[in-house]
Amino acid sequence: MPNTVEQLPEHNAGTSSDVSNRNSESNMTAETMTTAVIISLDQLIFSRTLAMRTNVRAQRKRLMLLVLLIAWVIYLFSANILQLPWNISKKLLNRASSPTETDLRMNEINKQLDQMIPHRRFSDMNTITSAAHSVVTILNPQKTYCIGDQLDILLEVKDHLGNSKKYGGDFLRARTFSQELKAGAKGRVTDFNNGTYLISFPLFWAGKASLSLLLIHPSEGVSALWRARSRGYDKVIFTGQFANGTSPVFTECGLALDTSTELCQYLDFRDQEAFYCVKPPQISCDALINMKTRNSRVSYLDNEEKMLFHRYPIGMQIMENFNPIEVLNCDKVIKKKCQIGMKSPVPSGYALQGKWTPTFCKLDQLNTVTTINNCFERKLIYLMGDSTMRQWIQYFSMHIKTLKHLDYHENGMLKKHVLVDVNRNTHIQWKKHGHPYVTIHSFSVKEDTYVSHQIDRIAGDRNTVIAISLGQHFRPFPIEVFIRRTLNIRRAIERLFLRSPDTKVILKTENTRELTLEAERFSDFHGYVQYLVFRDVFQDLNVGIIDAWDMSIAYDTNSLHPTDTVIENQINMFLNFIC
Repeated sequence: MPNTVEQLPEHNAGTSSDVSNRNSESNMTAETMTTAVIISLDQLIFSRTLAMRTNVRAQRKRLMLLVLLIAWVIYLFSANILQLPWNISKKLLNRASSPTETDLRMNEINKQLDQMIPHRRFSDMNTITSAAHSVVTILNPQKTYCIGDQLDILLEVKDHLGNSKKYGGDFLRARTFSQELKAGAKGRVTDFNNGTYLISFPLFWAGKASLSLLLIHPSEGVSALWRARSRGYDKVIFTGQFANGTSPVFTECGLALDTSTELCQYLDFRDQEAFYCVKPPQISCDALINMKTRNSRVSYLDNEEKMLFHRYPIGMQIMENFNPIEVLNCDKVIKKKCQIGMKSPVPSGYALQGKWTPTFCKLDQLNTVTTINNCFERKLIYLMGDSTMRQWIQYFSMHIKTLKHLDYHENGMLKKHVLVDVNRNTHIQWKKHGHPYVTIHSFSVKEDTYVSHQIDRIAGDRNTVIAISLGQHFRPFPIEVFIRRTLNIRRAIERLFLRSPDTKVILKTENTRELTLEAERFSDFHGYVQYLVFRDVFQDLNVGIIDAWDMSIAYDTNSLHPTDTVIENQINMFLNFIC
């Protein structure tokens, strides 16, 4: 070692020449070793530098490839060459704020519904529920009853072979009525999930009361409808019209489209709503102007399930041979005047002599032209929803002659309807809700907005009134569409109340409709599920509730568009809330 050689003279005697020679050899060895170390260091540094340069080049190449790949993907999507399937596009919508409060609430509601609805398959038509074989027993029968009493019956359902069923889930409709008194009310059904039901009939009027209990769908049919509803968006076909000079172009549209062709995507990222149209070649997506729909031939029912709805009539009477009961006016109940914020029980009211009477509040009859005009003075009234809400503005136009139509240069019944009374500073408007809107008639989508956005555009004050109704157009689609829409509307109402707590909001549930319509798309079972969702979502808001479901059962209308009598009573309750 060099250090050892340099120390040797201190420990060994010898001649000076020997020492000089040894020193010379020692110096040469040290220089040689130093040179070797320097060369080794240089080689190490060079090799490391070369390696670093090689790694940098490789990293640059990888980075350039990654940038080129990202640019290529962006190009493909911007040109709509790649299309996202419905579930993936929904995930992208949710990714911005996932999981949202709305998503969590939707999942909660959907889970509750799924637990409530039976999941029953069948292989023999004779094993489904039979109205004729089921047994009804009146509990604690009396000769006479008092107003306010409740008549209870026990229903034991049996199949077509006369065997008792061991599970529930049948869709039943209970009603008390008197044709002579023009009276009616909905009953309550409690399912014990073992083949027995408690049917409760509240008694609201003095005189005769008949009882009705209809089997709308057996539990096997309910299970089939629920399963079919959740499987697809294609039971209704939307056709969009795009402006193209003098030759309009028509393409398929919908809440979801199973296609790989280029799409126009109309997305609402805040509310997580989506609508799509097949993009016409060389035409902008902004050129969409009109829409109409038709029923498709798609069915998610198997042949046995279809036979179930065709073999037996919908709405079979279970209580065929029951005599009317006698009800006396024993005690008079005093109720407070109806006002916004009151909780609506089930049933929420009854009809008597053609007039609707809520069970939880007192209604005044505000049906004279003078009374209505005084109520409407300085009012801004926004009616939003489907054609059952449009019936209201048609009623106002027919009965209040001082209200004049304002022409917005649109055509058809689905255009925006506006009535004004300049002298009283009254403005009433009806506008349909956003997609889906199911109708064979072409309608403009130029100003289409979801109800939540309509609410967001209203400043609000103590003279502003908003009335909302939706449901019928959502029946053919998975329940998630309706749940999300109601939750979005709720959030919009909450935003409205933050900036204008004096604004009055009235919510009208959907009503029953024709029993003879195709069950898979439009059954009242779908409407009833939505009715339950509607009441649950809005139950704790400071709003007025008009229970059109209860009304239509009480009046036994079974029509998409209720009679003038029902509309008049809905409007009377509306006036009691706002006047």
